[in-house]
Amino acid sequence: MLLNILSVIAPVFLCALIGFFWVKRGLTFDTPFVSTLVMEIGAPCLIFSTFMEIEIDMSAFRSMAGAAFAAMLTFGVVAASVLKICKLDQRTWLPTQMFPNVGNMGLPLCLLAFGDEGLALGLTYFMVNMVFGFTLGAAITSGKFSFNDIGKNPVFYAVIITLGFLFTDSKPPEWIQNTTSILGNLTIPMMLIAMGVSLARFKINSIKRSLALSGLRIGMGFGVGVVLAAILNIEGVARGILILQSAMPVAVFSYLFAVRYNRSPEEVAGTVMISTILSFLTLPLLLWYVLPGS
Repeated sequence: MLLNILSVIAPVFLCALIGFFWVKRGLTFDTPFVSTLVMEIGAPCLIFSTFMEIEIDMSAFRSMAGAAFAAMLTFGVVAASVLKICKLDQRTWLPTQMFPNVGNMGLPLCLLAFGDEGLALGLTYFMVNMVFGFTLGAAITSGKFSFNDIGKNPVFYAVIITLGFLFTDSKPPEWIQNTTSILGNLTIPMMLIAMGVSLARFKINSIKRSLALSGLRIGMGFGVGVVLAAILNIEGVARGILILQSAMPVAVFSYLFAVRYNRSPEEVAGTVMISTILSFLTLPLLLWYVLPGS
């Protein structure tokens, strides 16, 4: 079991370390370009190519999508209550609790821990998180909702096209499959390296608040994942993916929203950083809990 856990953690940690030391050496890393490349091209292609290559039962797909949506809503209710009690600004901190880092950190873990089936289910969770993260998450931070945000999200179109092929039980031409597969393969390593770069650049302003909110994100995520899996009767690989993705740290795009709408970006950055470090420290226990045979 220890070797299995190490085989999952080591690639994630080492790839992030590449990005971290890349910045510390003073080398150039164009984060806006890489992030745009991943979100506009890499992630949509990864979603499409993965579901075209892997046979996934549609009931499992619907179950995971529903569970991811339920988890997001539960995160919102729990976090909103805690933030209200602690008298913290909802617009600043609620998105950090509702939307875990299911992309940069979650997807590699899903693949390494559970293989292709895990990646497909992890991507299902990722799709729900991205569609609502870049619409509802942006709306919470900005204080207004815009349907234009949906139309600007390439992941949304990737989901629609992918579902069209899945529900009609059809396959794309081989040249499309090969192209999207090549482009999709850049996504996971670039996400991990970009995460390491972000960790090297983020600074912590309020360590007590960041530590408390980081603990809330990871602890709440784990608890909600376990409870929802039991309530929804989700078992096997799907159960592991639901718990794993739900227990991820604060998503980096929460920081991007904070910058865009001037919602204490320095403090949000600190929470992203501390929650990610905390997640690395608790990852062995999390994997021990969700991996088969644990």
